[in-house]
Amino acid sequence: MMRQYELVERVRSYDPNADEDALNRAYVYAVQKHGAQLRASGDPYFSHPVEVAGILTHYKLDASTIITALLHDTIEDTDATYEEIRSLFGEHVAKMVDGVTKLTRLQLQSDHTKQAENFRKLLLAMSEDIRILLVKLADRVHNMRTLHYIKKPEKRRRIALETIEIYAPLAERIGIQEFKTELEENAFAELHPDARDSIMARLRYLEEQGSSLIDRIMDRLRATLKDSGVEATLSGREKTPYSIWRKMQRKDVAFEQLSDIMAFRVMVPSLEDCYRALGVLHSAFPMVPGRFKDYISTPKPNGYQSLHTGVIGPEQHRIEIQIRTQEMHGVAEMGVAAHWRYKQKGNSETTAGGPQTEGKQYRWVRELLEILEHTNNPEEFLEHTKLEMYQDQVFCFTPKGDLYALPRGACPVDFAYAVHTQVGDTCVGARVNGRMVPLRSELSNGDQVEIITSPKQTPNPEWERFVASGKAKARIRRYVRNQQRDQHIDLGRKILSQAFKAEGYDLTEKGLQGVLKKFKVDSTDDILAEVGLGHLTASEVVLAVYPGIRMAKAAPATPDTVINRSPVARNKDGQPARHAVPIKGLIPGMALHYARCCHPLPGDRIVGIVATGRGVTIHTIDCDQLSQFSEQPERWLDLAWDVDGSNHNYIGRVNLVVSNEPSSLGTLSTIIAKNMGNITNLKVTNRTTDFYDMIVDIDVKDAKHLINIIAALRAAPEVNSVERARH
Repeated sequence: MMRQYELVERVRSYDPNADEDALNRAYVYAVQKHGAQLRASGDPYFSHPVEVAGILTHYKLDASTIITALLHDTIEDTDATYEEIRSLFGEHVAKMVDGVTKLTRLQLQSDHTKQAENFRKLLLAMSEDIRILLVKLADRVHNMRTLHYIKKPEKRRRIALETIEIYAPLAERIGIQEFKTELEENAFAELHPDARDSIMARLRYLEEQGSSLIDRIMDRLRATLKDSGVEATLSGREKTPYSIWRKMQRKDVAFEQLSDIMAFRVMVPSLEDCYRALGVLHSAFPMVPGRFKDYISTPKPNGYQSLHTGVIGPEQHRIEIQIRTQEMHGVAEMGVAAHWRYKQKGNSETTAGGPQTEGKQYRWVRELLEILEHTNNPEEFLEHTKLEMYQDQVFCFTPKGDLYALPRGACPVDFAYAVHTQVGDTCVGARVNGRMVPLRSELSNGDQVEIITSPKQTPNPEWERFVASGKAKARIRRYVRNQQRDQHIDLGRKILSQAFKAEGYDLTEKGLQGVLKKFKVDSTDDILAEVGLGHLTASEVVLAVYPGIRMAKAAPATPDTVINRSPVARNKDGQPARHAVPIKGLIPGMALHYARCCHPLPGDRIVGIVATGRGVTIHTIDCDQLSQFSEQPERWLDLAWDVDGSNHNYIGRVNLVVSNEPSSLGTLSTIIAKNMGNITNLKVTNRTTDFYDMIVDIDVKDAKHLINIIAALRAAPEVNSVERARH
């Protein structure tokens, strides 16, 4: 364990102005607070925060971060309080300690919700000060170094799984390669010990067979570059067991089939020399197709820059080569720690209002904050962050050349939301590389994407089925939630308005205000939404507002009432009476759902069935499924179409019997198209030698439109029979 004076001297070696007194006080405070606590290894517990602080000195982090590392477990594991730490070490250190405190252990398997909520808190704290994440990662690095002391195998496995799924990707995301590699290797040793031992044995065998192979390849590469006038420093290594295992899993190949288990790094003085070295190496050795990546012109989101290539190198060995400058190497190894510098502000860094930063904040941190704003529950947030952080990236450009990194599988809608939330909300189309494509099209690396917008467009709930980025999913879900509530409020208002009119009263805000307490809600909108959702019936609300009235009860429907099956008022012609609820303006799929059993269309006589929690399902008045609701008149709702001027299309379903002839399907589609219909689905239900039975869904304006198409189909000699489907 590092002693007190050793830790202080190490910090002062790279920061002579560090607050030595505060460092000493923090060391003593941690020792006193943890007292006689022991770790699983039997060592004093305070050795852990001291080792975490020592790990962070390697990255030359400021005194505030080192003090936070010393204190990071005190609030959780001792009687220390936030207020006490704030009084002793200042507000800023107290906030960082609170941010990194492990309120409860993250658990991937036993308590998903708790894990998600704690991960959310971690990222919230981290987004305010990236140093909190550095302390958290260093804490996990030391815990993994001592993982073998934990006796319970299931606990070791849980911690290792958590490390490889959360902490290693976080380390990679902020570019700290050493953290990432060590976390992966230690977790791999716990999760797949047999696989790791096998790979290690094979690597040792290869090393024994050709102990000088790496040196010979480096000498040849060095000579090749020198002969061409490129000054370079080279290093070589075998890839780590975990990276080899991942490649074996990803490519589904055996160890013997891997030909690039050696990697070499070429360090050159300048950016121009990077490309010169690349040209020399590609001229001297055959390049492996598909292995070249230019992370200098298009850096990774964590700031990583380097040229990557694969060549058939000396002695016909397939090798991987990375080319970079010393500055790029610093970022590659140190990541965010190389970008962020924390300077003393005033006389005492620990009492300062906050750090001064150099360099830019990372876009992905800001995106996580946006996701937090739009997310309704912790598990949904965890889903988004995993989408954002753990998938491979694709890089796409705007027409002006701005670069955006998106998750693998992203589509133009993801790109639109990456550019700006407003662009995503109003997206109506996209051109990829100058060609119009569907919004669900998957984007590829290097695509140039132009988003077409319209001020009248709003997010489409269907987008959630194919978007890949957390930001897009969060925004779409938020819009849908808000729209659903608005829809249910609107539907509830219409239902209540007609119910009050049927009893000779008007629906008033004052009347609803008087029954808020009865229904245990906060606003009249809450009552309207509950009615629209089907959680409250209109009669319950009317009776609550006017408790003395006796409401007229409709007789329940009976199986023999075909025309007048709905137990609601109708006029002498059997049409909906004046109290029918118009459904104009309500979005299908939100407050309204069209029954798939009968596919109602404008022009059909319809009735609504209130489904608890889902709003209203619309059926045609002669739908067979209505009989199951005959004893529940309170769930019936008289509806009327109000679609004047609407451009909305509906699905009409028909049952067809057509001749088994080569021209039949062509004739069928031609007739439907000539009559301005569009086939959206077709299913053959029975085949015989002479005929095909099929179900066809057609996009139509209303019932009359479908009748015209049916009449045209009946006139075709290939069509034996056609009827509108009623089930």
